[in-house]
Amino acid sequence: MGGGPTQPERSDERKAGAHRKTPLLAALAIVEFLGPCRFSHFDAFGLPVGKAVPLPIVQIGATALDQCEQTLDMIRGMLSESPAEKEYGLEISKSIVQFKSGKPGSIKPKATAGRTNEGNRPTFVVLDEVHHFVGSNGGPDFYQVLKRNVEKTAKAGSRWVTTTNAYNPNEDSVAQIIHESDMVTQGYWLYDCLEASIALEDIRDEEKVKQALIEAYGDATWADIDGLTKTILYDRTTPDSTYCRFFFNQVAESSDGWMSKSEWELIQSDGDPIKPGDQIALGFDGSIRGDATGLVGCRLSDGKLFVIDVWERPKDAKDDWEVDTLAVEAAVYKAFRDYKVEWMYGDPPYFQEALGRWAMAFATRDTDYVFEFWTNKPTRMVQATERFRSAVMTKEICHDGDERLTRHVLNAVTREVMVGGEVGILIQKDSPRSKRKIDLAVCAILALEARADAIADGRMKRRRGRVVGF
Repeated sequence: MGGGPTQPERSDERKAGAHRKTPLLAALAIVEFLGPCRFSHFDAFGLPVGKAVPLPIVQIGATALDQCEQTLDMIRGMLSESPAEKEYGLEISKSIVQFKSGKPGSIKPKATAGRTNEGNRPTFVVLDEVHHFVGSNGGPDFYQVLKRNVEKTAKAGSRWVTTTNAYNPNEDSVAQIIHESDMVTQGYWLYDCLEASIALEDIRDEEKVKQALIEAYGDATWADIDGLTKTILYDRTTPDSTYCRFFFNQVAESSDGWMSKSEWELIQSDGDPIKPGDQIALGFDGSIRGDATGLVGCRLSDGKLFVIDVWERPKDAKDDWEVDTLAVEAAVYKAFRDYKVEWMYGDPPYFQEALGRWAMAFATRDTDYVFEFWTNKPTRMVQATERFRSAVMTKEICHDGDERLTRHVLNAVTREVMVGGEVGILIQKDSPRSKRKIDLAVCAILALEARADAIADGRMKRRRGRVVGF
């Protein structure tokens, strides 16, 4: 990586290098902290001589502190019990590296906190995985603050470096902001990226896939090219767009689509329609004004999905339009009358009180049937979303072709989140104000989860009796 000592510098994730990005970032941080990394003068032979930074403030930036851990652990691993530890008198703790003598200087993490970071004077900033720096976690604002802090002392040599995977072009991440900046096109920021040259339609061609992987990974000898080729060719539980982003380092407009039309059509089943009295599970997602409210069923015997009802804002609706909550209530009661509902999951916001009523209304002496499922809890929702996607890819479920459910499923785009230090996938609208609703897709995910829990609870084997009053 290059760039003059007065320039911020950036490196995209480079799968082609014989280095991995986190060890590289750790090494750069250590050099910036201890080494002669600033220009001093030319020697008698005309060669440049470096000098150490007088007050080295190295910051490891991330949208959450646990994202800093991998880079910090690598730094600690490189320094602990090394000659540098004794030579420079280092105090190495879990969250900071500093001098035992009290000499100013440190390597420490920085997490998004907006204004609290304003005014710092770092000499070197590391920002790892900036495709995760998006509006929902404050990433772009955090990046701007740290960049401003560096720019204020850029003449003295302060600089920054980032790494990323290929970004999602609809998330407006920091990775995208940097890539599209004129500072890159004009050559003021170093942008280093290697992208495989393979078209999406060629992702079923074994030779082209293997060649693209070799191109993208280059001399990264640890990569299992044959294994990755087999995964891309035959593992249909992962979207092709994900392979393009994370294995070929490609940025594609379609990279955020959750489900393709062809994938969804493959599990359409026109035979064996849902009948009154079938054992089913229900998924419910409610809103009042902005989004749609929906109720989706999933038959226990074969996982067939069907729409019970949906309430969407009409095109010509007045500004004060709201979901008819009484109609929603009536649809839920009708579903329990028409079918043997064994389990229902509902997202509580806006309908928490109603869910409580339904839970009491339909419970028997020893069995509950209505449960809350908070979709804003990432860990649980990521797992549910992945299970649904996998069930579609392996054809373990089917649907009746309802246009409304199909539209909502195909409207959904993916959003990456960090859960327990790992990247997970959630679904969302293509933009916060989008009119392309996805609520029935959320209902379908909840319905499938409800089906799984009902089966695990043994309810397919049990026929429920009903008390009828006259």
